[in-house]
Amino acid sequence: MHIPLKIIGFVALTGALLSGSAWAEPAYALWGSPKYPADFAHFDYVHAQAPKGGALRLVSNSRASTFDKYNPFTIKGSAPAYLSQLLFDSLLAGSMDETATGYGLLAEDVSVAADRLSATFRLRPQARFHNGEPVLAEDVKHSFDTLVGPHTSPGYKTLLIDVAGVDVLDARTVRFRFKAPNRELPLTVGSLPIFSRAWGAGKPFDQVVMEPPIGSGPYRIGPVRFGKDITYVRDPHYWAKDLPVRVGTFNFDRVEINIYKDNTAKLEALKAGEFDVMRFFSAGDWARRVNGKKFNSGELVKGEFAHQLPTGFQSYVLNTRKPHLQDVRVRQALGLALDYEWMNRQMFYGAYQRVNGIFGHTPCETTGLPTPAEQQLLAPYAHDLPPGTLGPMTVPPNTNPPGSLRANLLQARALLQQAGWTVQGGVLRNAQGQALELEYLDSNEGGLRVVAPWQRNLEKLGIRLRYRAVDFALYQQRLQKFDFDITSIAYQGTNNPGQELADLFGSQAADQEDSGNFPGVKNPAVDALIDKIVTARTQDELLPACHALERVIAHGHYLIPQWYASTHRMAYNAWRLAMPSVLPPYSTGEDWVLQTWWSKKQ
Repeated sequence: MHIPLKIIGFVALTGALLSGSAWAEPAYALWGSPKYPADFAHFDYVHAQAPKGGALRLVSNSRASTFDKYNPFTIKGSAPAYLSQLLFDSLLAGSMDETATGYGLLAEDVSVAADRLSATFRLRPQARFHNGEPVLAEDVKHSFDTLVGPHTSPGYKTLLIDVAGVDVLDARTVRFRFKAPNRELPLTVGSLPIFSRAWGAGKPFDQVVMEPPIGSGPYRIGPVRFGKDITYVRDPHYWAKDLPVRVGTFNFDRVEINIYKDNTAKLEALKAGEFDVMRFFSAGDWARRVNGKKFNSGELVKGEFAHQLPTGFQSYVLNTRKPHLQDVRVRQALGLALDYEWMNRQMFYGAYQRVNGIFGHTPCETTGLPTPAEQQLLAPYAHDLPPGTLGPMTVPPNTNPPGSLRANLLQARALLQQAGWTVQGGVLRNAQGQALELEYLDSNEGGLRVVAPWQRNLEKLGIRLRYRAVDFALYQQRLQKFDFDITSIAYQGTNNPGQELADLFGSQAADQEDSGNFPGVKNPAVDALIDKIVTARTQDELLPACHALERVIAHGHYLIPQWYASTHRMAYNAWRLAMPSVLPPYSTGEDWVLQTWWSKKQ
C-alpha cells in the first residue's frame, strides 16, 4: 500500500510558550510538561547497558523493487530504505513513550519568543557531521532553504509554508521566524533533517543523486550492491552516543537491508534464515504461512506487540478529479457495496477492526452530534458542507444482523438513482448514456484477492470496477500525476494534527502534482478548519476544529474506510536478537527494532 510523504513534527513547546517571556529549555511538550526531567539519564524503554555489535538483517520497508539514488529528499527516483532515519539527526529527538514531546539532540536548548513568532535553537558544540566538520547554524539554514526549494518534495513546502525564514545569529545559534503565532511550528522545524552544506556543494539539489549524504546520524553508508542491497555501518565515533536521548539506542554495528522482488520471495527468505525481522501486514500470511522448521525449533518466533498508536485511516481513495466520482452520492454508494464484515470473517481471520474517520484512537476522534463549538466553526460554510455533516458522525456500513448487504445495496441503488444513474441492460448509465466504469490502480497483483468481493458487489449495481496492477515505478508516476480513479492508501495517523493536513486535504495541494491530496479535496470549509487546527493555542481550541474537519471529510465520502490492526505482527530471530523488557506504546514496529534491540552474537 502506498504511504504518502507525510512529515509530522514530533516535538512541541514547553510552558515558556504561554508565558510573558522566553527562556531556553532542553525539551518541548505541546500540551503539559515533558515526561522526562532536564537531568534524565535515558528513556525508560531502552536497555541502557545494551551491548554494541553484531548485525541486524532487515528487508526493505519500501515497495520499490530497487533504489537508484542516495538523496531521499528529491522527487524523482527511490532512495534506500531507512536511510533518512539512520543518517540524519534533527535539532530535537522524540521519545516513543509520549506524544508531542521532544528533547534536545543537535540543539542543546530552544527558546520561543513571547509573541510566538520565532524559535531560537542553540546547537551543541560537540555536534559533528560524518566528515568531522561541526554542525553549525549555517548548515541548519542551508537544510531548511534546500527543503523548501524547487527540487524537493512539495510536502516540505506545504509543511513549512508558515515559516518566514531562518536567521543565523552566530556560529551555533539559529532562529526560525514564523508568519503567524503557531504552537506547532517550533516542533515542526525542530524535527527537520539537518545535512551539511558540503553535500553536493555547487550542484542543483536535484542533481545530488549518487553522492553519499553528509549527515550527523548514528550510521553511515557501508557496502552496497547498488539497487539490490545496502549496509549501514554504525559510526563508532558518533558524536551523540552518550546523550540521554541516544543512550541504549542504535546498538547494531551493521544494519543490512535486502530487497526481494515480491512478498512470496521475502517470506521464503525469512523461513530460510536470510534475515532477522519481518513485519506482517497480511492476516492470511500471518495465520497460514508463517511456519516451518525454524519456527518449530524456536529460532524464529512470531510476536504480536500491542501499541497505542492512532489507527490511521487506511482507505480506498476516490479521485474526485474524475467526472464520475464528483457526486458525493456516487461515492457513498461505492462504500455501501463494500462488505467489510464478510471480508474480515472469510479473508482476514477476524484480525482487523474497521477504520472510521481520520483521527481514530486519538483525542480528535469524533462521535455523536456536533457540539456547539463545532457548529459555530461549521456555520459560515453551510453551503460547502457535504450532506449530513451537521448530523451524527458517520458510521461505516455494516452487514451484521440486523444489517445486510442486500439492504446496503438497495440504499446504494437509491443514491445512484438520485444522482442520475440507472441500470440499462444490466449496466449503470447516466443520462448521456455513459457507463459507470472505474479502474482500481494497484502495484501488487496479489491485491486482486481483496478487491474481488467488492467488484462482485458493484456488479450487482451495474458498476464495472476494472483491476489494474502495474509495476511500482509506474504506480508512483500515476499517483504523482493523480492519474487514477481508485487506489488504496495507508495513511498514518497522528496524535498532533497540524500543517500536514494541508498537504492531505488542502485546496492548494489538490492542484499540486506529487502532493498528498490524492482524493482532490477542494473545499473552503476544509481549508478554514485546517487553519483553525494549525493556529490553535489550547486543546480546547484544537479539538472542536479537529472534530469538525473529521465530520466534513467523512461525510464527503472521499475515502472508503478500510481496516487496522492494534498490534505489530512481527516474526524475528530469537537466537540472534534481544529486545528490551519495555515496549514503548507509540513506536512503529521497525523503528522499535532499529533503535532499541541488540545482537546476541557480538
